[in-house]
Amino acid sequence: MKKLVFILIVINSIFSGCTKKEPTRTSGTDTIDNITYFSTTYYNYGFSFSGAKLVSTSTNPEPDITIYVNIDNGNPRLTLQSNNLKPSFYKIGDFVDAATAQSAFDNLKTVVVTQWQDMADPINDNQVWIYRSGTADYTKFRIVSTVNETRQSIAYGECTFQWVYQPDGSLTFPGK
Repeated sequence: MKKLVFILIVINSIFSGCTKKEPTRTSGTDTIDNITYFSTTYYNYGFSFSGAKLVSTSTNPEPDITIYVNIDNGNPRLTLQSNNLKPSFYKIGDFVDAATAQSAFDNLKTVVVTQWQDMADPINDNQVWIYRSGTADYTKFRIVSTVNETRQSIAYGECTFQWVYQPDGSLTFPGK
């Protein structure tokens, strides 16, 4: 009987010790789009840098960024927007190709922001931006690719971006 109890305790401690919580990632490459869904209300998915995942606009907290297709004079353009009640975007620059944009992104270790914008407008491939959250955490991101087209008579927008989140409140990003 004592052996059975001992074996059960050992087995229980082995299985309970195997649960491991993975840390939230602070960088990656992700994609968001402007597809609208419906359950009891309309919503779409944006991205949370602090959570490192897609987040519904119907949840609390809301996503950090969402993508929109704005149409001016019949010309659609993609924008990234935030709902944190303050200007949150700063464009580092537009680059001629993916290699140049990647180099600028990788070499961006610290930044001084002169003027924040309400939205990232317009977004295009090979841009590098800084995002400021409502809690003054910062993320640098590079626009890898965009899709801006009409699908089933609806303006469709999609953005793939590479990002590095800095949760310590500084505008200094860790190197690789």
